[in-house]
Amino acid sequence: MPENDSATPGHNTGTPALTREALAQAALRVLERDGLAGLSMRKVAAEVGVKAASLYWHVRNKEELLDLLNDAIMASAEPPPREGDWRVQMRGYCWRYRRVLHDNRDAAKVVAGRLAPGPHLFGLLDDQLDRLREAGFSDAHAALTTYLLSSFVQGFVLQEQSPMSAAQADGASRLDVVTEVRERFRALPVEDFPNLVALAGDLTEPNLDARFEFCVERILDGLAALLPPERR
Repeated sequence: MPENDSATPGHNTGTPALTREALAQAALRVLERDGLAGLSMRKVAAEVGVKAASLYWHVRNKEELLDLLNDAIMASAEPPPREGDWRVQMRGYCWRYRRVLHDNRDAAKVVAGRLAPGPHLFGLLDDQLDRLREAGFSDAHAALTTYLLSSFVQGFVLQEQSPMSAAQADGASRLDVVTEVRERFRALPVEDFPNLVALAGDLTEPNLDARFEFCVERILDGLAALLPPERR
């Protein structure tokens, strides 16, 4: 496979010129249309008007295509303003990342667990690390914090976008599902399950923004313990 990111040798093969960036953008379009389950080398090739074999000049397999897609998803992400203390800024990172993952179909499934940084992600990561170090976090804690925040947001969005039960997979709304579960909790024998009965409403509260906010704030509380009292 050629080392550079230039076009395939179309003048010899008749293959249209391609770049890895063009493939990443084509993969994004297929992902939006067909979802991750429907993403294939063949469909991406068709999206750019070539045979699938032409893709192998730039990516060895679907996993390398997903590496490109991973970074392309982050192209629309913007860091929060450098305003307020470190908590304000890291909170902004979490909320913005969640929005990016929701704005791109199946994005959380693509990025979760994938360590394939590219040019779009480089800037975001370096910026976040710079803010954490400036706030007083040690190098090790700054690095681990970037992992913690990204892993949490990815996991939260994966749960948001996964069917809660067979009923939702069959077409029931999320509200219908949590309402049904709430009533099941409340109908349990209180002598056997006093806590489930008492907390039925709290356990099935459907406001996911409120849940996300609670989780982010508790994570930030925990991170603050790593700093000297005067910098928390």
